[in-house]
Amino acid sequence: MRYLTFALGKGRLASTTLQLFEKIGITCEEMKDKDSRKLIFVNEELKLRFFLAKGPDVPTYVEYGAADIGIVGKDTILEEGRKLYEVMDLGFGKCRMCVCGPKSAKELLEHNQLIRVATKYPNIAKDYFYNKKHQTVEIIKLNGSIELAPIVGLSEVIVDIVETGTTLRENGLDVLEEVCPLSARMVVNQVSMKMEDERIRKIIQNLKTVI
Repeated sequence: MRYLTFALGKGRLASTTLQLFEKIGITCEEMKDKDSRKLIFVNEELKLRFFLAKGPDVPTYVEYGAADIGIVGKDTILEEGRKLYEVMDLGFGKCRMCVCGPKSAKELLEHNQLIRVATKYPNIAKDYFYNKKHQTVEIIKLNGSIELAPIVGLSEVIVDIVETGTTLRENGLDVLEEVCPLSARMVVNQVSMKMEDERIRKIIQNLKTVI
């Protein structure tokens, strides 16, 4: 029996995933050691391997078959646009992708004016404005705190993840439009889905009973 390999998005996502997996009997004691310098963690008994990766890299590992299964946010799946199967919404890490800005920008969105949009997610922003709203915009890719862009006049609006909206409100910004809901998803390599169909489906079924 070959190993099934899981790529988990680092941080809160990975720890919540492992708690969820424990409920269906999938454990990995090695991962609980906070001081471990290991990169790959193994459960010999169940023939499972786990590794942690930066969120945006998870779909890449899965597409190329370095991981059979990945756990990653829907925002990353949309932004990366990799060839893989999204098989399950795990129901945690819920938030929304939104267009935000000062109230005054609402009019610019309604009248399809040419505006600048700052975002960490240029592909999601492009798809939303070009394909759903049919509005031509200039997209500016940023890596840091996106809220700064409309405040200093770099852009009229931003496209970003909103959990509670507190940071927005504190900076005089509002949610103007919702792009899509987000949460943690399970993705599977296309070849693995055929080769390991039975094992993967069993994991999905078991997870459905605890979610």
